[in-house]
Amino acid sequence: MNVTLEKTNSTTGKLVVNVVENDYKEKVAAELKKIRRDASIPGFRKGAVPMNIVEKRFRKQVTSDVINQEVYKAVVDYLQENKLDILGEPLPVNVTELDLDKQTDYTFEYELGFAPEINVEINKDITLPYYRIEVTPEMIENEDKALTGRFGTQQPIEVYADRALIKGSIRELGKEEGFVENDNVIVAPWTFKNAEQAAKFEGAKVGDTIVYNPYTAADGNTAELAAMLSITREEAEKLQGDFELKINEITGLKPAEHNEEFFKMAFGPECTDEEKYKESLEKSIAAQLLPNSASLFEKTATETLMKDYGNFELPVEFLKKWLVRRNPETLNAENIDEEFAKAEPHMKWEILSGRIANQLDVKVTEEDLLRFATHAAARQFAQYGMANLDEAILKNYAESLLKDEKNRRYIAEQVSNANLFEAIGNAVTIDDKTVSLDEFKKIAGIAE
Repeated sequence: MNVTLEKTNSTTGKLVVNVVENDYKEKVAAELKKIRRDASIPGFRKGAVPMNIVEKRFRKQVTSDVINQEVYKAVVDYLQENKLDILGEPLPVNVTELDLDKQTDYTFEYELGFAPEINVEINKDITLPYYRIEVTPEMIENEDKALTGRFGTQQPIEVYADRALIKGSIRELGKEEGFVENDNVIVAPWTFKNAEQAAKFEGAKVGDTIVYNPYTAADGNTAELAAMLSITREEAEKLQGDFELKINEITGLKPAEHNEEFFKMAFGPECTDEEKYKESLEKSIAAQLLPNSASLFEKTATETLMKDYGNFELPVEFLKKWLVRRNPETLNAENIDEEFAKAEPHMKWEILSGRIANQLDVKVTEEDLLRFATHAAARQFAQYGMANLDEAILKNYAESLLKDEKNRRYIAEQVSNANLFEAIGNAVTIDDKTVSLDEFKKIAGIAE
């Protein structure tokens, strides 16, 4: 089988495969013998079907299949042996049915799109900024408030405070009969959708009577109104007037006190005093902010490296044709130009980042995947208030995540990307800067 390459230019070419009968004759004969041995044809014992019948029934299909298999193998072998770096995959120039009655020799042609040659070197001559967000006293105060609230307890209080629950008896106003009343309702003013109605409860004490409009407070939501008044939705649909609520009890959150028990619950057994707590608090906030810094670094690095090394030529027309053939449901001759213009920057970065990964010897190991999955599991459990779980529990959960093919593929993509930018950060010169949150948002282009 003769395979030749005809280069059109630096980005495209054509692979020509010439097939003669001797390239496939023996394999076709061998395949027909297998069929004769295994086929079950009515009127004949298995293995005793006359070869002329086998050939009559199966020769064309077998010949077509063998030729296609041999041509495909020849194309793949040629690309590998000649180390041709192509984009997409070879595209048949003409897809026609083989004329097996009149021909024995055939010519197949495939369009090729070549990956560009990029001379990229990531080293200390390249300087990239890395922006860290300053941890402020306000952030520390807010985080402390969140933690003491998370580990706090509910208890009766005398004056309404944020996120407190009010228990009491309620009565509809403006009606002499047929009015709605309930001696055992629980109201949470901090959930009201109307700020004016919620404000009526500010400073309210046990024993006070508050007049408010539940319909307005719920913004007309029948389900919320029914839950607030402990009535049916049918009853709630008829209500839009004012109610009076006599407060019998207010239950509020008592934040956890700063003591050794709280410190350990918040940050583990090693955190035993105020100094270690504040240190852990600051580290925790910095860690929460770090993904923002990493995300901005990735954006900055990508833009800088694309500007310096991304001015290379792609086989545009070939890639358009390849994309349409791969995605016939969504791409066609009418929309491919527009869609390709959107995809081209991503394609270029995929090619460039691949070159960079090769230069920096970026790899993804099973240990990397497990570490990422374990951290993801820890974050997920922490969202439900289950912090500082045993490492064995987190590892088991992480391993179960990696057994799912979809999760594993997602995690592998995330790890590969993280490892790439970590390698870039280690290879270049980093200009480390600490800025305020407002400055960071401005640099990152984050709208308020």
